[in-house]
Amino acid sequence: MTRVVGQLLLINVVAYVLTRGNPGLMPELWLVPAQVLTRPWTLITYQFLHDPGGVSHIFFNMLALFFFGPKLEALLGSRSFLKLYLLAGLVGALVHILWTLLAMSQGGLYAPMVGASAAVYGVLFGYARYWPRDRVMIWFVIPVQVRFLVIAFTVLSLWLGLGGVGGGVAHFAHLGGFLGGWLYLRLRATRSAAAKFRRKAASPGVRMGERELNAKWGRIEPSALHPVNRAEYERIADKLKAAGWSALTDRERTFVERFGGGLG
Repeated sequence: MTRVVGQLLLINVVAYVLTRGNPGLMPELWLVPAQVLTRPWTLITYQFLHDPGGVSHIFFNMLALFFFGPKLEALLGSRSFLKLYLLAGLVGALVHILWTLLAMSQGGLYAPMVGASAAVYGVLFGYARYWPRDRVMIWFVIPVQVRFLVIAFTVLSLWLGLGGVGGGVAHFAHLGGFLGGWLYLRLRATRSAAAKFRRKAASPGVRMGERELNAKWGRIEPSALHPVNRAEYERIADKLKAAGWSALTDRERTFVERFGGGLG
């Protein structure tokens, strides 16, 4: 269990227990599209609330966070993972509000929305982005690759949202969660050290030689790496032994750049 995932699980469970025992807390924290300008904090607080009348809503959200969150947090880092989670929930709320306005749904404008689903959908998208072929068991029976799960959820949310099926569920918030996850990872990729290195390496007259690459490789401490990154290090090491630096892809070279220090 990673730090932020554990904290998010705890906050959601504590909020569920508190609101179940005192439902009067809910109206101050849930998201109502018509009131969002006067209660902007609800764009965040709604993400930590769940229907106090049943346990299935929070159970499945927290189960998904428990299974998909730790590996993604380990890869991105705790701070980046939290940003992805909150941004996915925020974009999910904004997409829900926009769709409600476009649909001119008077009832929808005043219908409260709660739940971590949009944020969790963002986590699911992030997981599928890095480990698309990992398999999950649907109903603990049917194996499905995560990338196909995201596609299926997207199609299902569109069909249910556009068809008005499944009342009481903010299907476009789920789609917004996917969008928020994609936006964050896209922005992160353009601002990452790897992206900066690729831009610098693409500049005229700039090319790292094997001597500098060897120096950077020697500065990497495998024992200090997270198991996910250590596995990548070992894979690249085997490739170097077999074929040398010329066989490495741009992505593998950026791994060396990131963990071996800056261009200096």
